[in-house]
Amino acid sequence: MTEARDLLIRDATLPDGRTGQDLLILAGRIAAVGPALAAPPGLPTLDARGWLLSAPFVDAHFHMDATLSHGLPRVNASGTLLEGIALWGELKPQLTQEALVERALQYCDWAVAKGLLAIRSHVDICDDRLLAVEALLEVKRRVAPCLDLQLVAFPQDGVLRRPGALANLKRALDLGVEVVGGIPHFERTMADGAESVRLLCELAAERGLRVDMHCDESDDPLSRHIETLAYQAQRLGLQGRVTGSHLTSMHSMDNYYVSKLLPLIAEAGVHAVANPLINITLQGRHDTYPKRRGMTRVPELMAAGVNVAFGHDCVMDPWYSLGSGDMLEVAQMGLHVAQMTSQAQMRACFDAVTTNAAKVLGLDGHGLDIGCHGDVVLLQARSPVEAIRLRATRLAVVRRGQVIARCAPAQAVLDLPGRGPATVDWTLQR
Repeated sequence: MTEARDLLIRDATLPDGRTGQDLLILAGRIAAVGPALAAPPGLPTLDARGWLLSAPFVDAHFHMDATLSHGLPRVNASGTLLEGIALWGELKPQLTQEALVERALQYCDWAVAKGLLAIRSHVDICDDRLLAVEALLEVKRRVAPCLDLQLVAFPQDGVLRRPGALANLKRALDLGVEVVGGIPHFERTMADGAESVRLLCELAAERGLRVDMHCDESDDPLSRHIETLAYQAQRLGLQGRVTGSHLTSMHSMDNYYVSKLLPLIAEAGVHAVANPLINITLQGRHDTYPKRRGMTRVPELMAAGVNVAFGHDCVMDPWYSLGSGDMLEVAQMGLHVAQMTSQAQMRACFDAVTTNAAKVLGLDGHGLDIGCHGDVVLLQARSPVEAIRLRATRLAVVRRGQVIARCAPAQAVLDLPGRGPATVDWTLQR
């Protein structure tokens, strides 16, 4: 791990609106928060200059085994989900462990620079070699000083549909993968999908593990595996340890059924993860007009008491040729797609890539409370809403009290006729 250090951060604005706040980190943990804190002489100090200090960003849903593979072995010409899946099938036989590790490490560097210090990555276990599993376990070990990487054993081709997938999934868990994954809507039949949910949830319960399933990533309103997932979570006592990712079929379900479904999800303690950049891109492809937005019912889930997080899902891979590891871009897209433009809703979108996502991963010590890890991000913004608006520059990224990344403030220098030189930093000064 990163060496635990001491650090005093002066004059920060916190996400809850408090200004002029100091944050004291001792031995890698937050020891005090408040104005004008006393500190031992000689303590390293970071002057926040009134900028926003946040807990680190957390990505609740990603595919690191595929990241930065865009163009290999060819480009997804249609940009569709199904061509992406087919393209990944073409690429898998060509993968090498060295290349997987190299690309993943490069992405982790991008993530740290963006203040993204925890990622849950699904890793495909349908390759009998488990090449990607071994590669990402190595990456997890190597990035541990700077970033928490949590792995999900993901049967991309269906745990029942693909011969040997269940055995591979168990092998991946034996190697150290922490979360049981699934993809029930991709099984041969609805019945097989429901059976896969039961089987995988029981496996997780037996091993004391968490569950995260790609669930109902479809425009089909009759794809209702989230109902089965909620049932199994409650039956097996897995409340708080189960996540339904994507849940895009909910955008097409009738309102009466959803009125029954939402409390079932909440009662079962199932987390929901939307992936705004990818959902808005890949869903609704069979529509002409009107065209569905493709993302699950984020504000309705939140209002029902469900913990909702956002994930990046893909960066420069067979499914998505864009992205940079910026969770504020994810929050910004989620805000727009879900039409969450009240002040409270915009702040909730910031939570979806910080505190809510940390709950999905079950992270201990994430936050700005006393006793939490000394992991923070200093953003060139005055509030969470402004941070989303600007996709704010990460002025400093701190891990266990140590500054591990810095960036110069973003500003433009103008020299306008008749006005002379001036600078612009895009924040709203009052």
